[in-house]
Amino acid sequence: MSKNALSSQPETATPALVQPDRDQSATPIHLVEKSSYETWAAARQPAQRAALAGQKFKGSAGSFAVYPDGDGFAVVAGVEKLESLSSWCLGKLGEALPAGLYRLANKDVKAAKAFIGWALGQYRFDRYRSENGEEGPRILLTQEVAAIAPALAEAGAVTLVRDLVNTPAEDMGPADLEHEAERLAKAHRAHIKVTRGEALADDYPIVHMVGRAAAREAAPRLIELEWGDEKAPRLAIVGKGVCFDTGGLDLKPSSAMLLMKKDMGGAAHALALARLVMESGLKVRLHLLIPAVENAVSGNAFRPGDVLRSRKGLSVEIGNTDAEGRLILGDALTRASEFKPDLLIDFATLTGAARVALGPDLPALFTRQDATAQALIDGGIAQDDPVWRLPLHDGYREWLKSDIADLNNAPSGGFAGASVAALFLDRFVGEGIDWAHFDTFAWRPSAKAGRPKGGEALGLRASWAMVKARFG
Repeated sequence: MSKNALSSQPETATPALVQPDRDQSATPIHLVEKSSYETWAAARQPAQRAALAGQKFKGSAGSFAVYPDGDGFAVVAGVEKLESLSSWCLGKLGEALPAGLYRLANKDVKAAKAFIGWALGQYRFDRYRSENGEEGPRILLTQEVAAIAPALAEAGAVTLVRDLVNTPAEDMGPADLEHEAERLAKAHRAHIKVTRGEALADDYPIVHMVGRAAAREAAPRLIELEWGDEKAPRLAIVGKGVCFDTGGLDLKPSSAMLLMKKDMGGAAHALALARLVMESGLKVRLHLLIPAVENAVSGNAFRPGDVLRSRKGLSVEIGNTDAEGRLILGDALTRASEFKPDLLIDFATLTGAARVALGPDLPALFTRQDATAQALIDGGIAQDDPVWRLPLHDGYREWLKSDIADLNNAPSGGFAGASVAALFLDRFVGEGIDWAHFDTFAWRPSAKAGRPKGGEALGLRASWAMVKARFG
């Protein structure tokens, strides 16, 4: 895993990347808006202005420069608006500055929101590198002490998602997801129950059928974790845990398999959100469910045309074995619904259709209730983790019909693929339950400030903002 203060591993050798300011010696960082940069620069010494001009710094948002300051150096960085810093305005600084202590020179600027970008700009996934090449952490000092722990908790949750998604399937199979859940349960004194292999056949038959073709060490399982006061409002979180997706007998082309280590990204998001809930001591009864499988090819793989019986009793005709995520989620959503949660959230890397519609940055959001959707959208805007709502259009439910079963998992036609997949899941969520479904990419194809290429949490911070507001 990444060897930094935010790693999902319980290592504490690296100090927290944001710390209380106790007047330590530190390099100043000046934040400026482009419109006021010239005025700010005019107050610098000639040698300092020359250094900035030599770097062609103009105060544009996202850019920064260093200049001589006494026996050391100072930093100036451009931001959009000083009165409302974004989560990512310090991301590039956290990534690129030399190791050491820093503080913001702008005394009247509220910087708490930007702490996460500073921390996540230092994320590295170096598990498989013989040399990590890191010289040490960049630590930001602040007097906004109360904001440090929540920001680093969120950054740690994002790091957990990144680490799990970036890890190849050989080291992140169903058993490894189970191990991650066990570590989480141990850390927070939660109860964990795991149903594995053949034991799934009676209670979680679709999870069993989808995952049975994998090798024994990658046997399918349903992972459940419960935590909190049994009398508190019940929050269920479900995550798709397809640790590698070959497509099954409807085999993907090799090019489409290259990123399939990330097909357990929904499980990573679910684990991370559960961690935030427990770390914060939120007053809920948490129920985390992860169906973990590998969609493999062997002599006993489930086949196109098979009819599978689900935990709910609905029969599903298999139109395509590569639409396996919605199948295993069906059993998990049924189980979650049996306890009638006050809120049920699921995360899944479910459809390419969502990516075609919204691109890599925006998770597709589906909800039954308008108020829940708006709360999640508002949370995303507040936390710079935007989401976009797509419809659960009743007119498309007929596309799920099968000639011989209750449902078809992959109807022909190809229209509205993300909505049709969400409507399939809707059949397994209990009546009247407030449910939100995220069809997320869990991957960043190109780097941005504080957000390197690779595994990514998309929709996590929006969900956490909404959950905190609702149950906090």
